[in-house]
Amino acid sequence: MDPSKANTGVMSDDLAVQCPAHTTKAALLRKVDFKILPIITILYMMAFLDRTNLGNALTLGLPRDLRLKGNEPNVAITIFFVPYILFEIPSNLLMKKVKPRIWLSTLAFLFGFMTTMQGLVQNYSGLLAVRFFLGLAETGMYPGCFYLISMWYKRREALKRFTLFYNSTVLASAFGGLLASAIANMDGVRGYSGWRWIFILEGILTCILGVMGFFLVADFPEDVKWLKEDERTFLRERLRIEQGDPKATKKLRPNDFMLFLQDPKFFLGGMMYLSSLVPTYGFSYFTPTIIRTYGYGPVSTQIHTVPPAAATLVATSLIAWASDRARHRFLFLIFALCVGIVGVSILLHVHDNFHVEYAAIFLASIGNNSALPIIMCWYTMNLRGHLERSIGTAWVIGFGNVGAIIAAFSFLSSDAPFYHKGYSLAMGGYAMCILSATAYLLMVWTANRNEKLAGAHASTDNDELAAKEDSGTEPLFM
Repeated sequence: MDPSKANTGVMSDDLAVQCPAHTTKAALLRKVDFKILPIITILYMMAFLDRTNLGNALTLGLPRDLRLKGNEPNVAITIFFVPYILFEIPSNLLMKKVKPRIWLSTLAFLFGFMTTMQGLVQNYSGLLAVRFFLGLAETGMYPGCFYLISMWYKRREALKRFTLFYNSTVLASAFGGLLASAIANMDGVRGYSGWRWIFILEGILTCILGVMGFFLVADFPEDVKWLKEDERTFLRERLRIEQGDPKATKKLRPNDFMLFLQDPKFFLGGMMYLSSLVPTYGFSYFTPTIIRTYGYGPVSTQIHTVPPAAATLVATSLIAWASDRARHRFLFLIFALCVGIVGVSILLHVHDNFHVEYAAIFLASIGNNSALPIIMCWYTMNLRGHLERSIGTAWVIGFGNVGAIIAAFSFLSSDAPFYHKGYSLAMGGYAMCILSATAYLLMVWTANRNEKLAGAHASTDNDELAAKEDSGTEPLFM
């Protein structure tokens, strides 16, 4: 490296870490991408599909067959999130002990099994019980995958990978609609309704993928066997400035979680995620229900959920690429939220023009699904070391999923066809997210300024927790 560039104030590319002579950094990152991303993206796509396919089933006769009344479908959606919220932090701590390969593949098999059981329930009570245990099985998949990704990449490389992983949820929305429309034609096969076959077939596929995951999911960088020693050393050293030394992490103490919560940045991260989930999950669960009010039949409704998802895949990837290239998060987050606001504003006020309303669903989907990975990447990658990231990723997702509970009751059948309450709650979520993101930006700027003045590790309220490990010193992303 040119010494004249060492202190320019610009984040240099891996400082003076020497890449092994037999490869290049780009080739090694491609190798890591291939090992890390495909299998966990597929597993989480199935997790999201298994979680949200209840929305498809609600348009295909499930309420009639199980004799659901009033808000009981909304309760069935909500009960999933009770264990999902409570057990995320313990799950991430367990994953660090038993290794991602074992933990994530086991969870995938279990939530696949519970999805299959959803197809066999006979009444409302059975549906609630299965949904509860489905939430328990899925609790560690999302935070665990984010935690794993965050330990392999630098901040400026992360959002493209986070978005690729997160786009599995968009694929699940598109794939779920197409799959549901196809499986609906099995209605009556072996005496089962079409909605039952959705759960049964998707659950069996997930179980198979869970078994495959045991052999394919990667562990943390310090544990994998498929890297040569010099490659492992290079990756460890290039990440050290942001993450610290993973081997320096000490044992978690009972009061460490309280120390973690003393830094207001962590609460603001949770608030950003919570408020963004209100519109995101509202549309994830109820887009088929909204489109159904336009007069489409069950199969046509599912097909019409696909184009917005396809457009979202393209838009989210472009925004992630631009944000990584600019090495900035805040303004891209605000842009995504504004796109969502425009879409929901149209849906809130236009009720007599299908083409305009359908275009607004595109905008809402693009805004929602672009904002969420930016929030997760911005927050997660600003955490330092195994300890903060294991607690932090689980905390923000667990706390934030309170927003998913709100979303589950945002589009009630009694509010059809205009859903003023659901769209108003989405607008409130956008506003809260903008306020939380602005406050978080100011706190990150303050932490970076204090760190620069001190010439040492950030002077935050969380110094005691940070002191448990060599946690890195590179400035936090804005």
